[in-house]
Amino acid sequence: MNESFAVIGLGRFGMALAISLANAGKEVIGIDMDEERVKEFRDYSDYAYVATSMSKKVLQEIGVQDCDVAIVCMGSQLETSILTTLNVIHLGVKEVIAKATNEAHGEILEKLGAQVVYPEHDMGERLASKLINKNLVDFIKLDSGIDISEVVIGKKMIGHSLIDLRVREKFHINIVGLIQGKKAIVDIDPNYQFQADDKVILIGQLKHIEKFINHYSGN
Repeated sequence: MNESFAVIGLGRFGMALAISLANAGKEVIGIDMDEERVKEFRDYSDYAYVATSMSKKVLQEIGVQDCDVAIVCMGSQLETSILTTLNVIHLGVKEVIAKATNEAHGEILEKLGAQVVYPEHDMGERLASKLINKNLVDFIKLDSGIDISEVVIGKKMIGHSLIDLRVREKFHINIVGLIQGKKAIVDIDPNYQFQADDKVILIGQLKHIEKFINHYSGN
């Protein structure tokens, strides 16, 4: 069964999120007070609505309560963000995610019962980590404090296998995938010897992944 999403607030973050979900084949309801934004989103979904307010009644008439996930993307409008999040939670949506602009805003949203995301902070952290660790291609932060990272192998890894490296034992992380050019391999032969230009997919805490990168970078 295809998951359905409500994206409330079609600003830069909300629009990018809604379009990405729609392009992935998900059923997406897009809601905003700005008619031009809603008109833009209609190119991606038939479910695009102008809302004069984000009251519980208006959201219910649109059908937000029938969605599996609702994401409130109105971080810059604190009062509206908080009230909208509360209304969505009261409608009984299974999973509610809300964008926060700062820690205090996030704490309020969490107390209401929403999962909180900090888009600006997360993007800054990702950029900083990539600038500091040149071998780090990208990473995704999960709510549990675990990161999934794509890393170019270091010079000291070339010619060594998973068995040789003992990554889990030494760094408390796991190599869960191998990328060779455009080919991704999930079931890695533990005896495979890493080659130059290979990339690995790691899962673990970012601080442990950074230690792994520094150890094998050859610097």
